[in-house]
Parts: sequence; structure tokens; C-alpha cells
Amino acid sequence: MLHRTRYDYDDVVTSSYGRGHLQPRDMPGQRVLSSEVEIDPEPADRSTGVDTYGNHDCYFHVRTPHRRLEVTGRSIVEVDPIDDDVLQSPAAQAPWESARPTGMAGARAAEFRLNLDPPEITPAVTDYASAIFTPGRPLLEAVTTLTTRIFQDFTYRSGSTAISTRVSTVMERREGVCQDFARVAIACLRSQGLAARYVSGYLATDPPPGKERIFGADASHAWAAVWVPGDSWIAFDPTNDKLVDERHVTVAWGRDYDDVPPLRGVIYTESRKSRIEVSVDVSPQI
Repeated sequence: MLHRTRYDYDDVVTSSYGRGHLQPRDMPGQRVLSSEVEIDPEPADRSTGVDTYGNHDCYFHVRTPHRRLEVTGRSIVEVDPIDDDVLQSPAAQAPWESARPTGMAGARAAEFRLNLDPPEITPAVTDYASAIFTPGRPLLEAVTTLTTRIFQDFTYRSGSTAISTRVSTVMERREGVCQDFARVAIACLRSQGLAARYVSGYLATDPPPGKERIFGADASHAWAAVWVPGDSWIAFDPTNDKLVDERHVTVAWGRDYDDVPPLRGVIYTESRKSRIEVSVDVSPQI
């Protein structure tokens, strides 16, 4: 798996500070065999750490004057198929109302049921979700229906939104990209008192033989996950109308995109123009 980001500037950058999430998580169902981040020019200072959600993050400071900055993440990861034990568990098959985090059992998930600031749960979101999460409906059935509804009701259109686009705007326009659809799904779940997290990662670049190409390949991807009593999560991809499987590589998760951007930073320059190019290649090992 390779993720390369290149910034080009029309004047010299004297100093660049950056922080990002480019190294996949080691977790049940996913094993990181190797992972590294290369930065060119070579940073004068760099470090790695683990954030509050257990994600790996990297920090760097480039002091060498430059007109181009390139950050490359390389990883080899093993990912297992969907765990049917979680999908068929009594908690996943129980009425969705029982998945609302309560007491000590739900303490670790409670943060993920809270609305954002500024709020993303609007009457339109609540109405959309309430039509799906009808009383007593099994949790897994409701979540898969939500996944399908977003896929059918919203149009994938690259460039139609920005990272700052609000969920209310996406609901109104009915178009966006994977980050938008993940955030719509999360707002819907939280509007019903469920805990949901935003997940960033990648999709395998080439589809399986005989299958159509899926949305989100060749770029960073995003999806959502809902908490299930017993402290497990069901991850689902509304952009592609499917549960997350072995073609998805999880990098990081948080409450929203702002918790886990692939890269963000600050530069010091007189440059008035810049260009960014991002390429992603997620290919199976032969």
C-alpha cells in the first residue's frame, strides 16, 4: 500500500510543519507487517506517537528551503474477511434501541454518541434516520438499510464538496464524496442515540475479477462504524453500499474527519499559489 502526497509552490517555502495519520492500525482483523513514512526534503525534526484514540500519528518540521514537499506512506497489511460472529451476535440482531451506550458497559463508547460543535444533527437528519430506525428493528438490519439508503439517495460527485462542507448542506444537495456520506451516516446514528465513529483508510485499488470498480479507490477513503454492546463495532461503507471487508484498510478513527486527517500543516512562504497531488495504490501481494 502506497500513499503519496506532493505539494508544489510557486515560491520558496522556508519552513514546513506537518502532522498526519498515514500508518494503518494494528488491531483485531488487521495486522501491520511493515509501515514507514518518508518525507522529502528530510525533516530537521520528526517524531511518531499515538493519539487519544490509539491511532498512529507522525509529526515533522522541514527547515530546508524548498518549492516541493513530498510525503509518502508505505505499508504492508494483512486484513481478514468480515467477522460473521460479530454480525450474528445477539447484540447485533437485537433491537437497535438496546445498542444505545449506557452505564459502565457503554462508557468507552459514550463520547461517540455526542453531537459535534457546531451541531450536525438537524431535523432533516433526525427525520431521515427515524424512517429507517423504526421501533424494535434489529440493529444490523437497520444499519445495512441506512447504508443502502445513502448509496441510493446521494450521488457520488468528486469536487462537489470540501472538507468544511456541513452535513446539512450534503443533505440538501444530495451529493458528495466518501467523507460526506460517512458523516451523514454518523449524524443519523447519533440522532438516534447510537455511538458512531468516523474511520479513515483505503480501498484496494483494483476490483476483484468480474466486479465493477468501486468508489473511493485511488484516494484516501472514509466510512463509518456503529458500536455494538460487548464493545465491538460494525463498520460499513455507505459510499459503496457494503459492510467493510478485507478490501478496506483501516488507518485511523475518531469522532470526525478533523480527528484523523491524512495530512495537515503550516508553511512559511511568500508563495501565492500551490498545487497538491495525491496518489494511492492499494494492491494485493502476489
